Amino acid sequence: MSAYKSLEAKFRRIGALQEAAAMLHWDWAAMMPPGGAAARAEQLATLKVLVHEALTDPRLEELLDAAEEESGLDPWQRANLREMRRRWLHATAVPADLVEALSRASSDCEREWRRARPENDFRGVRPKLHAVLDLVRGVAAAKAARLGKSPYEALLDEYEPDGSTAEIDRLFDDLSRFLPDFIDRVIEHQARRSPPVEPQGPFPIERQRAVALRLMERLGFEFDHGRLDVSLHPFCGGTPDDVRITTRYDEASFRGALMGVLHETGHALYERGLPASWRRQPVGEARGMAMHESQSLLFEMQACRSREFTEYLAPLLRETFGGSAAEWAPDNLFRLNTQVQRSLIRVDADEATYPAHVILRYRLEKALIAGDLPLADLPGAWAEGMAELVGIAPPDDRTGCLQDIHWYDGAWGYFPTYTLGAMIAAQLFDAAKRAVPSILPSIAKGDFAPLLAWLRAHVHGKGSLFSTAELVREATGRPLDASIYKRHLETRYLD
Repeated sequence: MSAYKSLEAKFRRIGALQEAAAMLHWDWAAMMPPGGAAARAEQLATLKVLVHEALTDPRLEELLDAAEEESGLDPWQRANLREMRRRWLHATAVPADLVEALSRASSDCEREWRRARPENDFRGVRPKLHAVLDLVRGVAAAKAARLGKSPYEALLDEYEPDGSTAEIDRLFDDLSRFLPDFIDRVIEHQARRSPPVEPQGPFPIERQRAVALRLMERLGFEFDHGRLDVSLHPFCGGTPDDVRITTRYDEASFRGALMGVLHETGHALYERGLPASWRRQPVGEARGMAMHESQSLLFEMQACRSREFTEYLAPLLRETFGGSAAEWAPDNLFRLNTQVQRSLIRVDADEATYPAHVILRYRLEKALIAGDLPLADLPGAWAEGMAELVGIAPPDDRTGCLQDIHWYDGAWGYFPTYTLGAMIAAQLFDAAKRAVPSILPSIAKGDFAPLLAWLRAHVHGKGSLFSTAELVREATGRPLDASIYKRHLETRYLD
């Protein structure tokens, strides 16, 4: 067996272990009884150690070196080899005992966060979060030394390969100058009109679920390869052949759960569309979290908040929930779905204010990793940043620094990918509409097949063949351009 083929066999096994861990994570969040938490933490820690041991096998470096000398490898195999080496570099930078310690601490902290958030108890969860942060700093320092990056960039590289804080700072500084005035103008613009009519509940959960399932199917979700469940924090998990998404319901309002489902379905469609011939190989996986977030935001924000989709959605919602014609009129529903207001919760934020939430978290986690912000000062810094960027400050920690699961679960360096993804989504949707003029008329009929076909061909089916920058250029004909994103916002909210 050639060195390259040996590597494929090793990474196929690693991929299967990671898929098993993904299913256990989904069950932890959606189905597991509380009494299973300790055992589940042990299972996940064991799987992570097994993956780490496989990636740090002393023979792996020899095989990587030998494979790179092989002739006859095609572009997919070369890209696979590139991604294998990147993962090997990440793994060999961190001792196994640190990997295990972080896994256990994150599971412990996440469990405590689930208790602390509804009880507004940041002080109670802070010691466990401090333990996670200390371990994350250790991982960041180890990887920074090995990869030749800053500690924060070393963490970012796990989610967005070759992501640069200099580039993110440039983009986010530009947006942070644009957003406050833009938000003010939009709120003033919308205030000059009579407010849209809010449909009155209650909205029974079984009806919300029924309409969500119907819309998932319209978008292209395959229920023989996935399912919809409930969790405290909506997410997409599982594997490309068994995609699991979750949402959370509120009988007083249907829109949060519905838009959450559409968002997570975008993630799920990306996973399902990854190249089947490269399953359990690095090149067959998603091209970083910025691209992943672009897919969820493309469906939720670009497509499903468009006037065209609202034409399809309005009669469906009236049929499902009942009520007067006025509240379910397409124009009224479009205005509801594009209403801008200063709000506290990121996952419920509108499209215009959402980037401000992300910029805040990016700045805070950078400061926490660098040691420039003591963890005890996080609630105050959060409130100050929200006031500056969004124009509203949280009255408590439950609606402030306790609202997101990411840090408590050990995911640091992830947040900037949300807004990078929003920018990519705007550019991809713009390119798709220009390339396939039938996309918007089809969406008006609830038919997403033309859009999904374009994404399958230009994004999903490419896996990790290209870098994010190359993939954006290949799909749209130009590098990532923030002006397209800002033009989208201004057109939708100020025209």
